[in-house]
Amino acid sequence: MDLGNSGIFRLASVGSYLDALSSITDEMSLRERSNLIFLDKCLHAYWGLGQNVILNWCPQGDGIDLLAIPHYAVAEYASPPPSPDAAGQEPGAPKQISAKEHFFQSLLSGRRRLSPRQMANVERLLGIERTHLTLRDRLTGTAAQNEIIEKMIKRYSITYVPARGVALFDIVGFSLLTPFEQMMQLNSLAYSLNSAQSKLLSKDIAVDFARTTTGDGFYIWNRDLTLQGNVNLYHFVQIVLADNAIAHRKAERNTVPRLRAAFHVGSSYEFHQAEGLNPTLYSYIVGDVTVDLARMIERALPGQILLGDFKAEMLDGGDDPVPVQIDSIGFVARAIKDTDRLNGLELSGERVESIKCYLTGTQQQDGQFSVRRIVIADKHGISRHVFNAKVNIYRHNAEPILLGIEDKTLSSPAYARHFASPGHA
Repeated sequence: MDLGNSGIFRLASVGSYLDALSSITDEMSLRERSNLIFLDKCLHAYWGLGQNVILNWCPQGDGIDLLAIPHYAVAEYASPPPSPDAAGQEPGAPKQISAKEHFFQSLLSGRRRLSPRQMANVERLLGIERTHLTLRDRLTGTAAQNEIIEKMIKRYSITYVPARGVALFDIVGFSLLTPFEQMMQLNSLAYSLNSAQSKLLSKDIAVDFARTTTGDGFYIWNRDLTLQGNVNLYHFVQIVLADNAIAHRKAERNTVPRLRAAFHVGSSYEFHQAEGLNPTLYSYIVGDVTVDLARMIERALPGQILLGDFKAEMLDGGDDPVPVQIDSIGFVARAIKDTDRLNGLELSGERVESIKCYLTGTQQQDGQFSVRRIVIADKHGISRHVFNAKVNIYRHNAEPILLGIEDKTLSSPAYARHFASPGHA
């Protein structure tokens, strides 16, 4: 392959990228590592600053074969024109996808390495031809090498995730602040995110969070897509809001934000933007889950925590995880069982004795509480179901931290315009 005018390619960035994956590359020889750096250089040239999206790869002879499509052709495979029947669907109803779209999503969500036979099938079904890259040395085919090539390919590609937990923190009244106050409040929120991650790590709770700014807040997601990974993210939301609440009490000026938050599980596309002529090391996401969160947060009250109404399949278990179906109520039940792991955390110097998280509802005759499912309509007239979440954090020798709003607030006439036809799950 002719790399052409590849002098603009910054080799240092590739070295830094491999250093970020040092746990995989530590046992590689210098020759093997050099071959991978050369491969990444070839992938960069073929990527063409984002002109091509690399889909799959396969070891072949003296190098590897690639399947790729131009970036402008992604929409043709990922979002085919709607069928005539789509016009009659109810607002908010699940989108019907074609067999072609489903096949394309499966390519973007699975392992990128294919067998020669699978490569031939994809070529035929998508109507594309493979490209061969000749390397300095043949690939060894070790598990470590395959893993790092997978990560390289995804850096020049798009990844589809069918079910991912994502949190959204939004600063209330951000547009009304002065530029200095905006900067200070974003910095305060960023500190709360970092502090919460540090506190979870101190309890040996595995965290691998990523984030991207919305301008007046942050989307946060966990790179661990398992059920436990998403439960950890839900706990992360609680600790962030608690840290923010403590800081809000101490602040003397308008430097600490007042937040509203939402958590949801849904599908997303993950990608790397170009930065300095190279794809970023950190990814971005967009998809149904981020759209739903943005619409949910529009209707959230200051201080409120909303949970989306979802049903998703996630992997659960240890060394040999199995797929399980779980909905919003089951997810919170799992999180409740897991809160003991947070006991002993220190918040503002005081030890956490217990945390109670729950979805709100009305008290029934037997003294139990129902779970209220709320219907909200966004500015486009599309309805969504959400739940109102509460978190109470009890500390030793300190006032409890009460996060979220009470259910009775939702029934107040002052807030009736935010919600429509509440029901019970």
